[in-house]
Amino acid sequence: MLLELTIKNFAIIDELRVELGPGLNVLTGETGAGKSIIVDAVMIVLGSRAGPEFIRVGADLARIEAVFELPSSTHEALQTLLAEYDLETDDGTLILTRELRSGGRSVCRVNGRTVPLGVLQQVGRLLVDIHSQTEHLSLVRADAQLEILDAYGSLTSARRAVAALVVELRRVRESLATLLRDERELARRADLLKFQAEEIEDARLEPDEEESLLQERLLLTNAERLAAAAAAAHTLLYEGGDEQTAATDVIGQSLGFLHDLASVDKSLQEHVDVVEQALVQLQEVARALRAYRDAVEFNPERLAAVEERLELIRRLKRKYGGSIAEILAFGVQARAELATLDRSEERLEELRADESRLLETIGSAAGQLSAARAKAGERLTEAIVRELADLNMSRAQFKVELGRVPDPEGVPVGGERYAVDTRGVDRVELLISPNPGIPLKPLSKIASGGEMSRIMLALKTILSRADAVSTLIFDEIEIGVGGRSGQVLGEKLAQLATDHQVLCVTHLPQIAAFGDRHFTVSKHAADDSTVTSIRQLGGRERLAEVAAMLGSTGEAALEAAAELLATADRLKAAAVPTR
Repeated sequence: MLLELTIKNFAIIDELRVELGPGLNVLTGETGAGKSIIVDAVMIVLGSRAGPEFIRVGADLARIEAVFELPSSTHEALQTLLAEYDLETDDGTLILTRELRSGGRSVCRVNGRTVPLGVLQQVGRLLVDIHSQTEHLSLVRADAQLEILDAYGSLTSARRAVAALVVELRRVRESLATLLRDERELARRADLLKFQAEEIEDARLEPDEEESLLQERLLLTNAERLAAAAAAAHTLLYEGGDEQTAATDVIGQSLGFLHDLASVDKSLQEHVDVVEQALVQLQEVARALRAYRDAVEFNPERLAAVEERLELIRRLKRKYGGSIAEILAFGVQARAELATLDRSEERLEELRADESRLLETIGSAAGQLSAARAKAGERLTEAIVRELADLNMSRAQFKVELGRVPDPEGVPVGGERYAVDTRGVDRVELLISPNPGIPLKPLSKIASGGEMSRIMLALKTILSRADAVSTLIFDEIEIGVGGRSGQVLGEKLAQLATDHQVLCVTHLPQIAAFGDRHFTVSKHAADDSTVTSIRQLGGRERLAEVAAMLGSTGEAALEAAAELLATADRLKAAAVPTR
């Protein structure tokens, strides 16, 4: 609910502040006094486009501030939006501010924090519906009409169920698209991984194999030299030559002399033991050298095999890592990734099955929702026609037109496939023909602002309990309507005001009489400029204002005004609860 509106340096308004209340608030006054300018100011503080031309002459800045009480019907939606932009309020009050600068810049604020114009517009749409000759209503927006129909038919929960399924379908299709988009690349990747894993596995590498092969190659390439050296060493140690005694023989002879010495001098026995051990060790070395000499042979075939194996290892190291351990780890990783890719095929089949299942489920749910919408549309059409008849549009025609968009990839409904989104398969268009001979057209194509306002009043009256927007503003809804129909308009507005806050700019006394609060807007000259002011009327002042609106003066006019007010009070008391 709009609690307070403050306007400074806007058009012909110097400074104006008004406190509004629940129910029907009416604004009256002479033509040109600034009533519609106040509506323009509200539109701008809610996010309508505006430039420096709205700034009062002589001022550099125009400022509009609107204070709202958060309605319970939109509290959750507003809190979600405010939380998204870190604009939460703790006291249930929301303050919107718009400043227009002479340089063309506009500053928007919500609860004192600067926000983009788009955020201000989103907030504004949840708070106020403005019905004027220059402003399209939320009800004529294509994206809102289906929601209105669902609200009227109590189908919101069914639509949400379809929406949840559609969100799941989108997720599945996104996953499918990702897999299918990468399918060729995945196939190439799988082939490469398979080749790499098999190449490593076929090599049958051992962790310490390279070191062993390098050592074996060293031995094979030096076989002849090693054999000759071993033979020479064995000869010197054990066999001796024509002119040279073997080392073991020399030590044996020395050992004989040592035994003789030790038999006399026992202190030399330990030296005897050392020489004996040395002789034994030399004999063992000689035997080992002989065996080594006999074992070493030059084997070109084995050397070639070792070289080939080492070359294989070098090639694998260049491709897969700097060591055999790294090569083996690469092979394990390749196998693991290949297994994952193999599971991707399984995942692809799972996603296709999920998509098929969801399409069938959504098709069934959306088909049922569509049938319910068709029935709700028929009831809504009948109700709108009745309301329009009360509003001096008895010959108007109205239709809720539902359509679908064929889509071969869509959901199956009635043997055909249709495009689907979170609203279902239906596309709704509210059509109106205000007068005979005029074909049915979308609400957005209606040219007359007065007709538009009356159509919206009829819709709002019918949908009042389902409509979440709490504040409605009607600007000169009575255009093209006489006094008798004006009373009906007043009754409808009063009825609408039982569930909404309504602000109505009017020239008809029959409408003004139904107001729960009556404000008059006037202008006067001050210091070579024109100033607009607003004040709430009550008692004799209100009676005089209604009499003036009737176009007459004197006691007779006052009596007629009093009768008009009394009639309005009786009708309100009979139809709506007393405020």
